[in-house]
Amino acid sequence: MMLELTPKEIIERKALRINPAKTCQPIGAMYAALGIHGCLPHSHGSQGCCAYHRSHLTRHYKEPIMAATSSFTEGAAVFGGSANLRQAFTTMYKLYNPDVIAVNTTCLSETIGDDIPTIIREARESGIIPEGKTVIHANTPSYVGTHITGWSNMTEAMVKYLSEKTGTTKNQLNVIPGYVEPSDVRHLKQFLQTLGVESVVFPDTSDVVDTPQTGDFRMYPKGGTTVEALRSTGDSLYTLALGDASKAAAVALENKCQVPYKVLDLPVGIAACDRFVQAVIETTGIEPPESLMDERGKLVDLMTDWQQYLYGKRVALSGDPDQMVAVTEFLVSCGAKPVYVITGTVSPYFVTRCKEILKDWVPDAVIRDNADLFYLHQLIKNKPVDLLISNVYGKYIARAEDIPLVRYGWPILDRVGHSLFPSFGYRGSMHLLCNIINTILERKDRDDPDEVFELVL
Repeated sequence: MMLELTPKEIIERKALRINPAKTCQPIGAMYAALGIHGCLPHSHGSQGCCAYHRSHLTRHYKEPIMAATSSFTEGAAVFGGSANLRQAFTTMYKLYNPDVIAVNTTCLSETIGDDIPTIIREARESGIIPEGKTVIHANTPSYVGTHITGWSNMTEAMVKYLSEKTGTTKNQLNVIPGYVEPSDVRHLKQFLQTLGVESVVFPDTSDVVDTPQTGDFRMYPKGGTTVEALRSTGDSLYTLALGDASKAAAVALENKCQVPYKVLDLPVGIAACDRFVQAVIETTGIEPPESLMDERGKLVDLMTDWQQYLYGKRVALSGDPDQMVAVTEFLVSCGAKPVYVITGTVSPYFVTRCKEILKDWVPDAVIRDNADLFYLHQLIKNKPVDLLISNVYGKYIARAEDIPLVRYGWPILDRVGHSLFPSFGYRGSMHLLCNIINTILERKDRDDPDEVFELVL
């Protein structure tokens, strides 16, 4: 395998990326748009861009991803894509009749410089966009940022286009979940219901990219945040933005509708979940029910029962910034040592937060944003680790270095369950911790000689 030839010597690279730990903005924007009920994402660029984004999302979620494209050809590349987008609006409303169209740009349309707000305004004035229909857009050039940036930009666009302040405050909380699995969003909503909190969670991809097989095709599944709910976010009491990727939308909502906000880490692990619950208590005045305290106690019990298998283990992590921050803190609380933590996204927050978490427990940890998997592999070759936590692309490093691998994050293309079982909340954290511990125990069983190969661990 080619990765066996990865050199141990690390040379600083300024322009070259090898095995990137990221993908492009429009994928994140398309995923965020799917979190609006009745929405058809639209890729303003060539057919190939849209096909790639749809197929990559489909491979991860094992669900058909509906999206449209402006289908740029040579003429649009020279003269601009305004005519293509106007024709696309006409076709989409005639054939698919979406409630919302969410336009994201691509490299080509951004390089041309298409003025999307003007195109949308003129299409509405000329009647191409029917009365009562909603069109939003986000600028998402692939040559800037990553899929996390695209998700953040489209979520911010939801606020800029749709949120309204009527002057009558609603007794509800806005929660922006971050770029996470539909299972996490679903559990987050259940978590808030358990606390007795009225909320608007957006974008909401649950029951959109994890729909049941009923034998009937639904172009627009039942899930997603409704336009009505998105409009009401301007009247909410408070916004909780989970992860740094959610911050831009929360800031936009405060600037537009004066809704205060707080940024929290993703609620993965005991400490992050506690902070989330505390923030909900402080903003709403509710008291956590006994059932929630029981779930917390079960997580603590699991951590205590199996801590001997995690204590002191050297762990390498690769993934999206917000997920890596949360998992790093969770591992530290379990006694593990995250020695290498990288992300492909530029994120000062990720670097600062990971340094705070690891400064006393693993002071010499390598923490790096805008990195790639080639760099991570070189670190591991120089000083091996006991466990790798990564998306599917980490499997090549795991195989080359014979390291147990826990698949976590986006994308996962070769396993099942990630879109069905959450890692959010106390219950989701138990599921993630079981996955980590069981992976370590599987390796222990494989490697143990006969004299210590035990039935009871």
